[in-house]
Amino acid sequence: MKVIAITGKGGTGKTAVAGMLVKQLSKGKKTLLAIDADPDSNLPDVLGVKVDKTIGDMREFMLQERDKLPPDTNKERLLESKVYEVLIEMPHYDLLVMGRPEGSGCYCFANNLLRGIMDKILKNYDLTIIDTAAGLEHLSRRIIRDMDELLVVTDGSRRGLQTAERIRELAKSLDLKIKNMHVIANKVTPENRARLEEYALELKMDLVGVVPFDEMVANFDLEGKPLAQLPEDSRAIIAIGEIIDKMGI
Repeated sequence: MKVIAITGKGGTGKTAVAGMLVKQLSKGKKTLLAIDADPDSNLPDVLGVKVDKTIGDMREFMLQERDKLPPDTNKERLLESKVYEVLIEMPHYDLLVMGRPEGSGCYCFANNLLRGIMDKILKNYDLTIIDTAAGLEHLSRRIIRDMDELLVVTDGSRRGLQTAERIRELAKSLDLKIKNMHVIANKVTPENRARLEEYALELKMDLVGVVPFDEMVANFDLEGKPLAQLPEDSRAIIAIGEIIDKMGI
């Protein structure tokens, strides 16, 4: 079981990278779970999947029903059944959407139940890809624990790498259980690639791969077409394949 989380500041194409990773990794023999943990929930659109219910809806259900349930109700088992209701089974992977963040009420009760359930669910898969929100503060709730790899998506700029550096420091301050952290530079042009690689060395960032600017990806985004439909000769898809090989996923 390997858990890979993807983060990065807005506008870097974080969710696009997550979607392309799911597209390529779902072709293998490993069982794959994709989790959209970003409140904006754009990963289903990138993958071309329709979502009706989210984990957030089930959390709301538990918050509303907790005091109405019989005393002998196994609440963890009830929530677990509700979570499986929102699990979307695709031909080559499964998808869970976390949904909107907590509202004004206290979700500690439901979140505590959800932690143990997510541990069980993740064990059913060889590989889990998590598209997170920008920053890492939401991960401090530890609903999903013990990530093997944290991939920080940045753009082709020094400022983008400095953002990655701040995320690295934040991960340390939150004492998140992350085994390895890597940087993926996205939408990179030939003009800034060499300088970007120099910046990564200066900041001691592990630049695991570079995804070039791809006109095909830009056109898909403009037309609202799922990136899961990108052809294999897409420059971005080829670069994602190289990153997968380099990481040995």
